[in-house]
Order: sequence, then structure tokens, then C-alpha cells
Amino acid sequence: MAHQVSDATVFETVMELLTDAGFDGFAEAFRLLVNQAMWIERSDALAARPYQRTEARKGHANGYKPKTLATRMGAIPLQIPQVRGDVEFYPSALERGVRSERALKLAVAEMYVQGVSTRKVTEVMQQLCGLEVCSTDVSRAAELLDGELNQWRNRPLGQIQYLILDARYEKVRHAGTVVSCAVLIAVGITPQGRRQVLGVSVSLSEAETHWRSFLASLQERGLIGVRYVVSDDHAGLKAALQARLPAVPWQRCQFHLQQNAMQHVPKIALRAEVADDLRSVFNAQDRAEADQRLAASIRKYRPIAPELADWLEQNVPESMTVFCLPKAHRVKMRTTNLLENLNKQVKRRTRVATLFPNEASCLRLVSAVLMELSEEWETGKVYLNMNVKND
Repeated sequence: MAHQVSDATVFETVMELLTDAGFDGFAEAFRLLVNQAMWIERSDALAARPYQRTEARKGHANGYKPKTLATRMGAIPLQIPQVRGDVEFYPSALERGVRSERALKLAVAEMYVQGVSTRKVTEVMQQLCGLEVCSTDVSRAAELLDGELNQWRNRPLGQIQYLILDARYEKVRHAGTVVSCAVLIAVGITPQGRRQVLGVSVSLSEAETHWRSFLASLQERGLIGVRYVVSDDHAGLKAALQARLPAVPWQRCQFHLQQNAMQHVPKIALRAEVADDLRSVFNAQDRAEADQRLAASIRKYRPIAPELADWLEQNVPESMTVFCLPKAHRVKMRTTNLLENLNKQVKRRTRVATLFPNEASCLRLVSAVLMELSEEWETGKVYLNMNVKND
């Protein structure tokens, strides 16, 4: 039976390991910390420490069950706390990240099984999985994980006030060649001010038909109440929004617009000044002031950069829809930065796989990462205070 020590003792032991052994002590430090975290979590689930007498107790500790966890640090032996009585318990330490780890291993393993891997990919697979795999093992594991992820991707939706859309690209084998597939992602802000990943889809491009199908699928799952959409300027996406959400105000991402503007500045020396003028428009107190500042900028650049002036006049108003929102929401909702940060989390996993053997493998890994991040969002802090009044 595992002997449990105090939190302070575990912390001291971990610090000694990391101080004395450095990186070589990571695996043992991880084992100690996870075991201790699971022990504490079991006590919380039971509402009582071992041998503690209390009326609030919900069940009883029932020893430990050994389990070997395959990680990127190697195989780590753990002691899983067990319970008995009228209480359900499984350590969240083992659940957190498990889907994305499984999906990542499957992506690499599929490359190996389908004969598209290199020696480098095989080495990565060995490091991640810690064992050799066959096609039967991969198919069985993929089937189990896909059922869970499909259920999440097709779960019912409800009222969403703000909608954020974006796409990223991943290398995928398709019809014998390597292509860049578009990963379409939708994030929503609920009436309670919480973030959640609404859906994800893998398509061969960002063409209108793919975006339209993606938006239609969200609506079929119950998406209603959208008051505001923010995205980058993409012809296919804009056309799809006109078809599926024609009455919803659209905000063009200010960050991407400012990057686009630099392509129309005739002199490099002028770029910093143009950027400052655009920021002045974006940071205005209200739409009227923003319109005045934009008009002044257009007059300023008309004599020296007429093409830039025309571009500003035609495009910048698309980035000023955000002024219809309460002032407290504008900074977070004037760009797609929320989704850009999400994409960075996805990229951390997908870059390990490097090249996906098919679209399904790509969708599996991205879905697993997004599902875990969305669960953290939905149970974490409120992102926006939705009780503020419009200014």
C-alpha cells in the first residue's frame, strides 16, 4: 500500500530532486507531485482526510491501484487512489491533457503505419508512445477517441452573443500529394461572458462553400442570438456570413487590417506614421470621433499617397463596427487575438506531427486540443462582464 506523506515533505523532496539531479529528476518529481495531487483530490472528493471522523464524509478510501503512465519523459509508475461507498472519483490529473496526448500519438503513429514516415518520425513516435504500434492498435485507439471527439463537435449549442472566426493551415497528405488544409475554428462568448470553442472543421480551402457549410452546421446545432461577428478579411468568409448571418454586424480584425495597410504605403519611412494614425482611429472614444480621425488621415495622405488614401477610405470603416459594443468589451472584441492565441496552443501540438496522413488525423488532434481548452474556459474565469451598459 502506498504511504502518503505531507504536502510540505513532498515539496521539499521535489525541490531536492530538481536541485540535485536537474532535468534528470523531472520524471521522479512529476511522479511525486501527481501522486500527491491525486491523494489530495481524493480527500476532497470524500470530504475527509484518511481516518478522519466527520458527518460530511461521502465515502471511504480504498487503497491504491498501480498504473504506468506513458509520457514524453518515459514510463512513469503512479499510485491511483481508490474509493468505495456512494461516491464517484477519478483523478482529474490523469484526465487533463489525456485526449490531446492520445490524439498526438495517434497522428504520429498513423504516419508510421501508413508508410509515410521518415526515420525522424519513427524516433518521435518512440519517444511519445514508448512502444511500437501496429495498424490494428492504431485503428482501435482512433475509433475510441473519435467517438468522444465527434460527440463534442456535434454537441448542442445555444445562445451566443459574440462570434469569432478564423482559420489556420496544416500540411496534410491528400490524394498522394501534400496540401495545406484549412482548419476552420469558431469561438463564442456566451450571455454569461464565458468563452467556448463552438466548432472546428478541416477543409481543403477557405472557399465560401466550406465556410458556409461550417456556419450552417453551427446553426443546425442550435447556434442562436449572435449579435456581433469578428474575423479577418477573407472573401469566402465574408460571402458565407452574408448568406448565413446577413443581419449580424461584422467587425474586421483591426490587427490584420493594420498589417494589410502596410502593403499600400508607398515608402517604408512612412509606415510608422500610418500605423500611428490607424491606432488613433481605433482608440477613439466613440464612432463619431473615429470617423473624424479617419477623415483627417485620408485628407493627409491624399496628396502624397493617393492609393493609400483610397484604401483607407474603402477598408478602415469595416474595422469600426466594434464601436457598437460597450466600451468595456471593445479592446477584447476588436481583433481575433483570442483565436490567434488559441491557434498557438494548437500549433504547439500539430508541429510535432509535422505532416498529417489524412484530414481525419488532423481533425482528431486539433479537436482534442480545442476540446480541452474549451473545457478550461467554460469552468474558468468570466471573460467579459456582460452586465455593463452600452456607452
